[in-house]
Amino acid sequence: MKREFDVIVWGATGFTGKLVVEYLARTYGTDGDLKWAIAGRNQTKLEAVRKEAVPESKRQHLAIFTADSQDSASLEALVKRTRVICTTVGPYAKYGTPLVAACAANGTHYCDLTGEVQWMTRVIPQYQATAEESGARIVHTCGFDSIPSDMGVWFVQQAMLEQHGVAAATVKGRVGKSRGGASGGTIHSMLNMLDEADRDPSVKEALADPYSLYPAGVTKGKDGPDQTGAEYDPDFEEWTCPFVMAAINARVVRRSNALMNFPWGEGFAYDEAQLSGSKGKATRISLALGVGMGVMAFNPTRKLAKRFLPEPGEGPNEALRESGFFEMYFHASHPSDPSKDLRAKVTGDRDPGYGSTSKMLAESAVCLAKDDLSGGGGFWTPASAMGDKLLTRLTENAGLTFELVPTA
Repeated sequence: MKREFDVIVWGATGFTGKLVVEYLARTYGTDGDLKWAIAGRNQTKLEAVRKEAVPESKRQHLAIFTADSQDSASLEALVKRTRVICTTVGPYAKYGTPLVAACAANGTHYCDLTGEVQWMTRVIPQYQATAEESGARIVHTCGFDSIPSDMGVWFVQQAMLEQHGVAAATVKGRVGKSRGGASGGTIHSMLNMLDEADRDPSVKEALADPYSLYPAGVTKGKDGPDQTGAEYDPDFEEWTCPFVMAAINARVVRRSNALMNFPWGEGFAYDEAQLSGSKGKATRISLALGVGMGVMAFNPTRKLAKRFLPEPGEGPNEALRESGFFEMYFHASHPSDPSKDLRAKVTGDRDPGYGSTSKMLAESAVCLAKDDLSGGGGFWTPASAMGDKLLTRLTENAGLTFELVPTA
C-alpha cells in the first residue's frame, strides 16, 4: 500500500489525542522513517497541538489536515492519504462509524481505543466483507482495554505451548496494584452505552453475552457471565472482586482465540477479576460497584450523576500520569498437570487510562503501518492482528513488561 503517510492521528486536539501526538513526536520525530500527520476538525487547535509537541525547527515536517466525523467526503479524502488511521474520537458509537466505513472501503488500516461492545457488534458484521476485500485491518480496543489482557493471555499461552507443547485450557486474568486518574472519555462512553441500552434491548443482550464479539457462525464456548461478587481464588490464594473492564477484556480475549482458529482449543475459558486481599475488602468493593452500576443503569439518576463526573477531554494531570502504573497477572492452567501451570505478569509504567493507553495506541498504529503482518483485511483484535510484532514494540518503546513469574 503506497500512501503519502504511514499514520494520521485523528482527534489530535483531544486529551488522549494530544498524548499520542506527544509520544510519536518524542519517540519517532517528525522527519524520520515514520511519516505521520495529525488531523481534527479545528485548524487553529491543531496548530496549537503541533506547536506544543514539536520544536519550531521541526514543525514543517508535521502536516495538519481537517475533516469532519459526519462528513463522509472529508473522511474519504483523509483516509486515502495514509496507511493507518489512529483515532481517539469517542464515544465511537456516536462518532466512529463513518470513519470505520471509510477505512474499510479504501483499504486503510485502523486502530482505536473503543471499549464499546455494543458498537463493535454492529460495525463488525456491517463492514467485515468490505474490509476483507480492500485489505483494511481494523483493530479495536488498542488501549488499556484491552491490550494488557489480550496480549497477556497471548504471551502466557505462547510460553505454555513452547514449554509444554500444549495450550492452557483455562486462563485467569487478575488485576493487581494500579494508580491513575479517572478518564472522562471512558466514563462517557460507558454512559452512552447505558443510554443505548435503555432504547434498544439488543444492546443489553450484547452486553450480557460473554461471546458477543465472537465471529459470526462460530459455536460459543463454556464461559458464563462476568463475576459480580466477592470470590476466593485458590490459585492466587486471595479474594477477588469484579473488575469493571472485564466485560470488555474477556470478550476480546475470547475473540482472539476464535480469530486465530482456536490455538488454545474450542473449550478455552477465560475470566477476569481484581485481586482484593481480604474477604471484607472484596465484599465492600463488590457492593460499591453493584450500587454504582445500579445508579447508572437508572436513567434519572444517570442524568444526575453526569453533572459530577469528568467530562470527555478531562483527565489526570501530568504528575499523576507520570506516577501512575498498573500490574496484571495471568494464570494459565495446564490441562492435566497442575505442577506445569504458568503465570505471567504484565506491567505498565504510566497511569493506565491515559499515560499507558496513549503509548499502546501509538505503537499499535506504527505496528500496523510498518511491520510485516500475516493477516489480511477484516476486523481483528490486537493479539490476532499483531502478535509478537506488537509485543516487541510495547516492550521496547511503550514501557510495558511481559514476564513469567512464580505461581505461588
